[in-house]
Amino acid sequence: MNFNSLQRFTVKERFLRYVTIDTQSDASSPTYPSTEKQKDLGRVLVNELLEMGISDAHLDEFGYVYATIPANSEKTVPAICFCSHMDTSPDCSGAGVKPIVHQNYLGADIVLPDDPTQVIRMADHPDLKNQTGNDIITAGGTTLLGADNKAGLAEIMDACYQLANNPTIKHGDIKILFTPDEEIGRGVDKVDVAKIGACAAYTIDGENAGNLENETFSADGGTLVINGVSAHPGFAKGKMESAIKIAGKIIAALPPLLSPEATDGKQGFVHPVAIEGHVENARIEFIIRDFDDEKLLQHADVIRRVAGQVLQDYPGSNFQLQTRPQYRNMKRMLDQHPKIVGYGLEAIGRAGMGAKLCSIRGGTDGSRLSFMGLPCPNIFAGEHAFHSRQEWVSVQDMQKAVETILHLCAIWEERG
Repeated sequence: MNFNSLQRFTVKERFLRYVTIDTQSDASSPTYPSTEKQKDLGRVLVNELLEMGISDAHLDEFGYVYATIPANSEKTVPAICFCSHMDTSPDCSGAGVKPIVHQNYLGADIVLPDDPTQVIRMADHPDLKNQTGNDIITAGGTTLLGADNKAGLAEIMDACYQLANNPTIKHGDIKILFTPDEEIGRGVDKVDVAKIGACAAYTIDGENAGNLENETFSADGGTLVINGVSAHPGFAKGKMESAIKIAGKIIAALPPLLSPEATDGKQGFVHPVAIEGHVENARIEFIIRDFDDEKLLQHADVIRRVAGQVLQDYPGSNFQLQTRPQYRNMKRMLDQHPKIVGYGLEAIGRAGMGAKLCSIRGGTDGSRLSFMGLPCPNIFAGEHAFHSRQEWVSVQDMQKAVETILHLCAIWEERG
């Protein structure tokens, strides 16, 4: 099936609209969603879905958007779901985003006008070499763009628009799920999988056009608590054992080759992400990552070993390390459902791209959904330089993502 009869793509206009809505999540907040402003975008998405005639679209109390495009096939076709997240990363401001469309990109470095020190260099962004003649969207240079994951939102929304206006594309029930708080690891904490009622899902939240990711890191969090010895600084000689200084020595003693800065591919890492404390007590927060669950335990043992070695010089002090699971490598679940990944690769090929099966050095909502009974690989959205002021996406890659979603709907119907 080709889609030459499609209504015009709406993905660019939708994306430019969505990125101007600040949806930054907040890991320090105890609420669901972590920031009420995420619901501002949720309400926009619901209204647009209702305008398309998707009558059950709604925003729930936790900030999730649910919707269903009813089947138009005479076959019995399994329901599938498409998912993207509404929040943007706390790592970089998402307020006051001013998107810029660089039309007919000709292959040069892109200087962002609001901060000329922010330069998207071809040498640092290899996929720019594949974008000649395309239209590149960036922010102005003082904020992130929000392509992660508003590109995915716009692509799913455009696909919904196309399905609503092109009944010749046969499909089963298509479920839509837009989540809050993915960037802070809570994206599916309150999701209702039974309400979705699908046999498979696809997050649209990946990088290069043509990529499909069936594997993520497995992830643990770790909290190292150091108990030192406090004393008046004027009378501290031979008595004080500063937990702050002990924490600094532990961080400095971690193996440099086990850090994010020194690893790639299938290599895991240990990464201190926050530290706070006083002379008597200090706490270091870690994220621990690997594709192999067993190696997570080994990495935690590295932290314990280093802490124990440092504490040998501080006989009055001690430490405790607590680890907790965050998510697990979705490949374990997806390998049990090979057609879900296979159909995704086929859809990418039908959209005219070379399909590439990849691993993510990170996680997605699909990581946890896969272990909640909803197997969920990740399809490209075209987003690049996530969580930074140099974030960018191309209009043409977004359009290819829309086509891929439509082909997936058709493939599941054909095989139904």
